[in-house]
Amino acid sequence: MDANRLSEKAVSGFANAELYDKHRPSYPPHAVGLLLEAACVSGVRGASVVDLAAGTGKLTELLASRGEHFQIVAVEPHDGMRNELARKELKNVTVLDGLSTAIPADSDSVDAVFAAQAFHWFANEGSLKEIHRVLKPVGVLAMIWNAEDYNTPKNFDISTKWAGALRDHLFSLDDAIDDHEPRFRHDEWRKVFENQVSSTPLTAALVSGSNSLFSLPLGEDRVEWTVWLEKEALWSRVRTMSHVSVLEGEQLQETRRVFDHALSGDDVERNEQGQIAVHGTTVLAWTSKIP
Repeated sequence: MDANRLSEKAVSGFANAELYDKHRPSYPPHAVGLLLEAACVSGVRGASVVDLAAGTGKLTELLASRGEHFQIVAVEPHDGMRNELARKELKNVTVLDGLSTAIPADSDSVDAVFAAQAFHWFANEGSLKEIHRVLKPVGVLAMIWNAEDYNTPKNFDISTKWAGALRDHLFSLDDAIDDHEPRFRHDEWRKVFENQVSSTPLTAALVSGSNSLFSLPLGEDRVEWTVWLEKEALWSRVRTMSHVSVLEGEQLQETRRVFDHALSGDDVERNEQGQIAVHGTTVLAWTSKIP
């Protein structure tokens, strides 16, 4: 994948930005609070932050609503996503075109860079160098993902058989549609950090020729959650996944058949309104810039 342009799979997979914004979930307040503390901007009035690959603004909206009155630059290369975000006219938010390898910000100017539901798309050395460039000497890169059980890495515990069956099918689509773009469920994004010299800021200064840009080990946390969705609302959420949104014909019909069969099982928990319990995890990760 060319680190200097938006992936064609992302362009096509997120073409319907309005539906993405409607059906994708926001982030739990507790998880956002933990992320801001980890990024060292919680309570810092007017802190300068970049929401990188901001999409339609799921995290941007939460940052903009905070009492700290962050000065936010929301960077999004996908035209449809960026237009959907700009339409919201969020306070203290500047929406700009840009890439993870070409962030429209001055060097050493940003307190924190956030990547929500996105870092896996640009987990490469070029992006790390650019994020490192714009961050202040004590700045933090903070990442967050929402992952329903059916969209988690294979090493994540799963709560229900139906989610497991759906997850297996979603993984099978990689070969079926020849789509091998890195996504969160592949759990490959960590490698860009592991490929650095494993060090803290102190030890990096002592290692001659160290190429470390960010401190290790990564800070990590998880927040578990459950939402209740009507079956068709759940299907709409599944359809916003980039490698599902592009399906057509028999492949789309087969995915719907797998979905329907999975949700016909006796392990599907429903409330009095008939809504389905969807379990998931918000995953947090963060690391500080090595000056």
